[in-house]
Amino acid sequence: MKLLHTIKKYIKQETVLVFSIILAVISSFIVHPDDKYISYIDWNTIMLLFCLMTVMAGFKQLGVFRVIGMKLLSHTKNTRQLSLVLIFLPFVLSMFITNDVSLITFVPFAIIVLKMADKEKLIIPIVTLQTIAANLGSMLMPMGNPQNLYLYASSHMHFSDFIALMLPYTLISALCLFLSLLLIKRKQITKLDIEAPHINKKYILLFCVEFILCLLSVADVLDIRILTIIIIVITIIFNRSLFKQVDYSLLLTFIAFFVFIGNMGRITEFKNFIENILNGHEVLVSILSSQIISNVPTALLLSGFTDNWNLLIIGTNIGGLGTLIASMASLISYKQIAKELPDNKMKYLGIFTLCNIIMLLILMFAHSLLT
Repeated sequence: MKLLHTIKKYIKQETVLVFSIILAVISSFIVHPDDKYISYIDWNTIMLLFCLMTVMAGFKQLGVFRVIGMKLLSHTKNTRQLSLVLIFLPFVLSMFITNDVSLITFVPFAIIVLKMADKEKLIIPIVTLQTIAANLGSMLMPMGNPQNLYLYASSHMHFSDFIALMLPYTLISALCLFLSLLLIKRKQITKLDIEAPHINKKYILLFCVEFILCLLSVADVLDIRILTIIIIVITIIFNRSLFKQVDYSLLLTFIAFFVFIGNMGRITEFKNFIENILNGHEVLVSILSSQIISNVPTALLLSGFTDNWNLLIIGTNIGGLGTLIASMASLISYKQIAKELPDNKMKYLGIFTLCNIIMLLILMFAHSLLT
């Protein structure tokens, strides 16, 4: 019984990974394993994800992002300014540190700060907007979220072209988030007594250098194999515990989906069927698929059947809005609310879904105007 409970718990925690492995195994019975299997896997994406996750784990362990938040909050005087900082911190930083790291850092931080300011009533709307902000801010940069990193690498797009593609949607998102602050009543707050912890500057410099090397690799200036060796060696020397904080389940999910997509791409009937559905409808199909299986698996799945990378990038990023699982990062916020406000988790889910649908419709309308 204990083993069964453990298995159920693991499946619940790692649903996407288990789903991807099942698909890979089923597809292997249709297309039997051969020497082509190894070519399915985009090892460059796997290595780059590993390097970025290791570096972000270092920054998070140091508390760098919380210190930034504390410094900004020390200048806030009312609830609207407080909300502005709490919402735009994940929006801006998710462009560089990924949406999930941003939410893991700033959602608990926001809850603590709002309780300190005696503004618990703002927790649900603020966390809702933080989640939307992190998912939308992350779409500007290739390293903002896993699907962007993969699609960027697969498309061989220039760094500047990627930013130019997603910049209009990011600016529209920023404007909508800013306007949403008007719904929050401006009330004075007492000065927040937040003392920023001391951070070892030597380690900050080290992680900054590592992050710059990651950016050089994203821009195809530094070979990903060299970057991976550098990151591994530095981590072994200075902080081996960071290896434990890497999201290996995400890496395994990518590998399993690569196997599934590779196999399905060798089945002519299936390949033609998916290509016909996608042709001319990449954005809509990406959005609808993301609502069911989330945007990272959607990007991996559909990328094997279309070369219209721009529309796939737009669709999977916009598709992160909508249902709670449209972007798996959104579950981070929900779990925090369920933990801190268990009696209000359904209220949060309702507000979250409504706000996401409104934002999704706005960006879909914007896309229709931009194309």
